[in-house]
Amino acid sequence: MALRTHPDSSWGWMVVLAGFVQTALVFGVIRSFGVFFVEFVAHFKESTSTVSWALSLGVAVLQFASPMGSALSARYGARPVVMAGGLLASLGLLLASFSVKISHLYLSIGLISGFGWALVFTPSTAAVSDYFQKRRALAMGLAVSGAGISSLVFSPLFQLLADSYGWRGALLVVSAMSLNLVVSAALLRPLTGEGDGQPDVQAQDSKWRQTLASLFALELLRQGRFLRYVLAFVLVDAGYFVPYAHLVAHAREEGCDEYQAAFIMAAAAVADMFGRIWAGWLADTAVFCRLVHHLTLWTVLTGVSLALVPLGHGFTALVSLGLCYGFFAGALVPLQFASLAEIVGADSVLGGIGLMHMLESVGALVGTPLSGWLRDITGNYTASFLTAGAFLLAGSAILLTLPDYFSCSRPSQTKAETLTGPPDHQAFELRGLPQHDRV
Repeated sequence: MALRTHPDSSWGWMVVLAGFVQTALVFGVIRSFGVFFVEFVAHFKESTSTVSWALSLGVAVLQFASPMGSALSARYGARPVVMAGGLLASLGLLLASFSVKISHLYLSIGLISGFGWALVFTPSTAAVSDYFQKRRALAMGLAVSGAGISSLVFSPLFQLLADSYGWRGALLVVSAMSLNLVVSAALLRPLTGEGDGQPDVQAQDSKWRQTLASLFALELLRQGRFLRYVLAFVLVDAGYFVPYAHLVAHAREEGCDEYQAAFIMAAAAVADMFGRIWAGWLADTAVFCRLVHHLTLWTVLTGVSLALVPLGHGFTALVSLGLCYGFFAGALVPLQFASLAEIVGADSVLGGIGLMHMLESVGALVGTPLSGWLRDITGNYTASFLTAGAFLLAGSAILLTLPDYFSCSRPSQTKAETLTGPPDHQAFELRGLPQHDRV
């Protein structure tokens, strides 16, 4: 007979541990991949823009396929889906170590690992949310903090592995590390009710249909305010991920050695963690009228910090700029989904998140290769970071055009929630999409 587990039980903290490991081995690897980027450019003798597509594809597939991971989790449970995702993520990195053409990296890291990461992230996040009611925010914060802590460790570790074993050997080690996604998935014990402890098949099928119905909220495409909000984040994503691939390479060109360059990215990751905490606290103090005002502030500051990166010459200056970027970019994260309720109304947030997540993957797909192409034609990363900053500033400008932006009252559309009731938190958990985190 299955063991009974309930919300707020002690086993929930084991689920938090699993979520911590999983965010560490997904986003920590993505954020630290700039170390391998330098090695790929040197080995394959390809342009910067060509190599940039490998990581860009991985991030885009992660975003685009996230609703699929949520739907599969709703039907089959988080444990088998995350296990399958961990195997795919590890397999992609394993195959990447045998690459003889750059196109092999696109397939292995971009498609296989990217899809595996999508199957890991959303179901594991949903499991953490599902296990907690009283301390859900704390549990979610602890789970997603794995991304920041692992980024601090992985950047210098990956550089050490590349120096010791070459990039192929280093990818083999990272592939083996990713198998811990499978081990941690075993901790995602499904919740059971008060009955015989067996899952209710009819209820699961009902949840499956409910999840599928909410995956593609196409009716939101007729809402101008939602389209503008999505367009803003397509532009934001076009610049947001550029440092993940190119900040290490830029630091190397500015005279930093391998470990100094890796440390800059690690410092940005630590600042990212503090930025998320600070932004959440500041939003709770209601310094500005609405969440979207806080979101605009952090988007502008992130864009400015990226545009200032070319002014950093030498290790000290680049560390300072990396800390600024990390703090501001981290502060932006928890407000993106929370602000969406002000745009479409609480009753439409569920479908809006999934649709927005897929559409904004276009920005993540295009931004990094464009940055690499600018480096190829100019000979340095100045134009790349200026353009990345401009994308975020353009996104913040679009936020200013939202209806009733300069009013302290929420848009009239969102007032419908007083009639329809609070948002369906259980549906959020089914989708694996937390209400306040982007990672």
